[in-house]
Order: sequence, then structure tokens, then C-alpha cells
Amino acid sequence: MFNFFKKDPEEISSSGLIPVKTDIHSHILPGLDDGSPDVETSLQLVRGLYKLGIRKSIATPHVIGDLYQNTPETIRAGLKILKDACAAENIDFELGAAAEYMLDDYFMRLMNEKAELLTIHGNIILTEQSYASPTGNLNEIAFELMKNGYRPIMAHPERYFYYHKNFEDYHHLRDMGFLLQVNFLSLTGYYGPTVAKAAKFLFKEELVDFVGTDLHHDKHLKLLQKKENQRILDHYVGDRVFNEF
Repeated sequence: MFNFFKKDPEEISSSGLIPVKTDIHSHILPGLDDGSPDVETSLQLVRGLYKLGIRKSIATPHVIGDLYQNTPETIRAGLKILKDACAAENIDFELGAAAEYMLDDYFMRLMNEKAELLTIHGNIILTEQSYASPTGNLNEIAFELMKNGYRPIMAHPERYFYYHKNFEDYHHLRDMGFLLQVNFLSLTGYYGPTVAKAAKFLFKEELVDFVGTDLHHDKHLKLLQKKENQRILDHYVGDRVFNEF
């Protein structure tokens, strides 16, 4: 078993990079959700990701029934705008797009109607839950997702505070069929100490399938650039390979 605790984080030298080449979770497309508001901000975020060693980003705008009813058409349009802007600025950065789907009634309607859903890769789809309360019929939703041919990722499970009462619930998520994606900044304490504790538990138990920046704005970018945070990421990710398809 890989030893995630082979060194103290302070002993690990930071390279100025974060330990993935592909980011599968970000909100860098302009004007689609609570992430980048415009093309100039999107370009700033892309440049920042490139300096951190990332060479490909799969942007994942929110799809939330009562807030962001993004469609494949609106997402692809936003992707084209950003691709064209990167080309005009000679930024050699690979861009793709999927979505981060809230597991709400709107999502279930889309799936039941066989609407097109944007995936991270192949049949792998990024999903999320409300931060306020757990999805009541999560088992049934997981079953329906897999029945429809999808392999779901649960985005940032460490951030759902209702799981902090019993970390064994994370094993249950995996048993239901969810792959688990942890936010890099969760490990640094950015979202609070209990979130950091949950993220570290997921790594210790080897329950992490994907990692991501969940990049929304410049504040996130600056925190990812901090040497002490990069040392923490190096410490927990170690030599493991994530986000390669």
C-alpha cells in the first residue's frame, strides 16, 4: 500500500507546480455560472493553470435546475469563445468541456427524457449534491445513472458537512457506484478544518479517484500558487497518477 505519510509536508520541496497535467473540474468558461464572468478573466485563469503545470482543462459549468440551466449548446458556445481567445493569444492549452450536474429534479428530468448530458470522458459524468442536505434518494439516482450507461463522479464529497458525522459514509458512496473527486484546496484548509480532515481521510483510505482545482476565480488561483499549499498537495498526492484517461 502506498504510504501517504512518508514525509512531513514541510520536508517536501515545492516545484511551483501542482501534481496533475489535466484538471477535470473547473469553472473557467466565461459567463455561464458563478465562475469566470468574462473572457479576460477566463484567459487569466488559463494562464495561471498553465504556470501551475496543467496542460489540459475540462471546464465543468454548473447545471442546477433553479439557478444555472446550462445546456450542451450554451456550454459548447462558451468553450468556443474561450478556445478562440486562447488561440488569438497564442496560449497552447487544451480545452474541453463537460458539466457539473446537481442531482436535483431537473437533472432527473433530463436523464429520463434521454437529453444529451456532457461527460468528462466516455460515460464518466460529474455530479454534485446540495451543501445544505443530502440527496434523499441517492441510491435510486445512482442506480438510474448506471442503468442509463453513466459512471458518476461525486464532486468534492469532503465538502458535504453531513458526511462529517460518519466518515464511513464515504465508503457507502463508493459502494453505490460513485467515483470520488477531491478538491485540491480542501487539503489546504481553505474550506475549513473539518473539510481538510475529511479530504485527508479520503486519501488515507485510498478512496480518491480524481482530483480537481474547482477553480472559480483569482483567489483560488493565488492559493494554488502558494508554496506551502503546493507542498501539502505533493504530500497527499505523492506519486499517484490522477485524471489520465
